[in-house]
Amino acid sequence: MTIQADFVADEAAMLEYGALLGKSLAPSELVFLVGELGMGKTTLARGILRGLGFTGHVKSPTYTLVEPYEFAETRVYHFDFYRIVDPEELQYIGLDDLLGEHAIKLVEWPERARGRLPLPDRIVRISRHGYGRAIEHEKANAAPLSR
Repeated sequence: MTIQADFVADEAAMLEYGALLGKSLAPSELVFLVGELGMGKTTLARGILRGLGFTGHVKSPTYTLVEPYEFAETRVYHFDFYRIVDPEELQYIGLDDLLGEHAIKLVEWPERARGRLPLPDRIVRISRHGYGRAIEHEKANAAPLSR
């Protein structure tokens, strides 16, 4: 297991970090984005999508629960479970089928899906650190992201 700690000073730095992370993802990784409300999880997801080459509008899937993105080589599902009260609600979006697809899965608020998600390939934890954000990036057997 490799754990890397980083600091991002602002939104632009979070987008840059996300772009680097996006370029390092395998085409079927499950990535948990963990942090309190307002820490930058959706901004990080936007950066990941930009790193993969997406140029369109990236919106938070807070109300839709999942937003799909298509690329030439892969597909990305961006989940946001903030509004989930009962993990059984996730059966209505076809969660099990989506998780089984050959696609990158970015999951905000994975703890709200108690027992419905497999173990992640990566966990990215974001927390407040002064005026910026501390990022702890954990992956089994991963090389550190280089800036």
